[in-house]
Amino acid sequence: MNIAATSSPLKFSRYQKFVVGILAFLQFAVILDFMLMSPLGAVIMPALAIGPKQFGLVVSAYAFSAGLSGLLTAGFADRFDRKKILLFFYIGFIAGTLWCGLAQTFQALLLARIVTGLFGGVIGSVVLAIATDLFPLQIRGRVMGLIQTAFAASQVLGIPIGLYLSNRWNWHVPFLAMAALGVLGGLIVSWRMQPVADHLGLPQEHSPWMHLLHTVNQPRYLAAFATTALVTTGGFMLMPFGSAYVVNNLGINLHSLPMVYLVTGLCTIFFGPLIGKAADAFGKFRVFTLGTALSIVMVLVYTHLKVISLPMLIVINAVMFVGIFSRMIPFQALMSAMPANTQRGSFNAIGASVQQLSGGLASVVAGHIVTLGTDGKLQHFDTIGYVVVGTSLVAFVLLWQLQRGIGNRLSPQRVAALIAEPPVNKSGS
Repeated sequence: MNIAATSSPLKFSRYQKFVVGILAFLQFAVILDFMLMSPLGAVIMPALAIGPKQFGLVVSAYAFSAGLSGLLTAGFADRFDRKKILLFFYIGFIAGTLWCGLAQTFQALLLARIVTGLFGGVIGSVVLAIATDLFPLQIRGRVMGLIQTAFAASQVLGIPIGLYLSNRWNWHVPFLAMAALGVLGGLIVSWRMQPVADHLGLPQEHSPWMHLLHTVNQPRYLAAFATTALVTTGGFMLMPFGSAYVVNNLGINLHSLPMVYLVTGLCTIFFGPLIGKAADAFGKFRVFTLGTALSIVMVLVYTHLKVISLPMLIVINAVMFVGIFSRMIPFQALMSAMPANTQRGSFNAIGASVQQLSGGLASVVAGHIVTLGTDGKLQHFDTIGYVVVGTSLVAFVLLWQLQRGIGNRLSPQRVAALIAEPPVNKSGS
C-alpha cells in the first residue's frame, strides 16, 4: 500500500501514525540493544571473569558484524517485500538478543553479539527504506523526527530500566526482557503492517551483485556515503569519552550522570518531532544548516569547558544534542530523496554499513587522540572538538552540492520540500 498516494501529505492518517510508531519502536529496540552493553560492562566483566580488552571485543563485534551484514544484503534488499525483509531480520535480531541473555561464557556472548549485529545492523536501513516508500518527501522530515526520538527514548527509558533489571536480578535479565518485548513488536508488525512492495512492480536487475555494483559505482551515491560517514563521525568521537570527561575534567559527581542523560534525552524527545516539522515547513537543508552552526558552536563550548555546575552542564549538553539532532533529522530526510525507487533498499543498507564502520573508526581515532593525564583528567579532548568541527564543515559542503543535484532531478513541488520555496500553484488562483 502506498500511503503517499492515498492520503493527504499534510496530515497523518491513523495507519500512518501506526507505521511511524512501529518503525520508531523497532529503532528503539535496535539502538537499546547496542547501547545497553556499555553500562552493563561493570556487571558482565566480573560475572564472566573477563577483562576490558575482551569486553571491548564483545562491544565492537556487534558494530563490525552489523557493518558487514549491510554490505552482504545490499544486493538483495530491493528484490523482496520490505515487510518480509524486516520480519526476517527482526526475528534473527530477537534470536541473537535471546542468545545474549542465555550466554554463560565469553565465547557464547561474543558469538551472540555477532549474530545480533548481523541481523540488527540491517533493520535500521529497512526502516528508512519503508519510511521513504510510504511517505512523500513533503512530510518526511516529521517522520524522521519521530523515528529519531527512539535514540533519546533508549537513554531515558531503556538504559535506566535495563540497569534496574540487572541490579535487581542479573545481567541476563535485560536481554531476556528485550527479547520478550521484541516478540510482541514482531507480532504487531506481522499482524498490522501491510505489504510494502510497490517497488517490485518496477524493472529489476537480474543479478543482485550487479544491483549492488550499480549502487556503489554511482558518483552521487558515493558522495552521499562519504557525507554519511562524516555526519556520523562527530557523535562516535564524543560519546565514548563523554562520561569520563564529565566526571574527571568537569568535576561532576558520578551519581549525577543519570540526571545529565535523563534531561538530555527528554529534551531530544520533545524537540525531535519539532525539528522534523521545521524541516518540512522551512526546508530540510536550511534546518540542516542551522543545526550545523549550532552544533559547531556547542561542540567547541563543550570540549573547552572547565569545572562547571551540574545545571549549567545539563543546559550545554541538552543544547548540543538539539544541534546534533537538528543535523541528523533533516540529513536523513534529504538522503531519502537520493536513491531511485528500485535502489532504496541497497542504498540504505550500504549507508547503514558506512555508519557502523565509520563510527567504529571514529572511536578508534578518538582513542588515539585522547590521553589520560597524571591528574586523572583527559588530555587533548579539545582536539576532538576541532576534528568534529572540521568533519561537520566538510559534510556541509558535500551535502550542499548533493541537495543541488537532488533538486535538479525532482519536480518543483519536491524541490520546495527540500529548500522551502513556495510550490507552484497550477490552478492560477
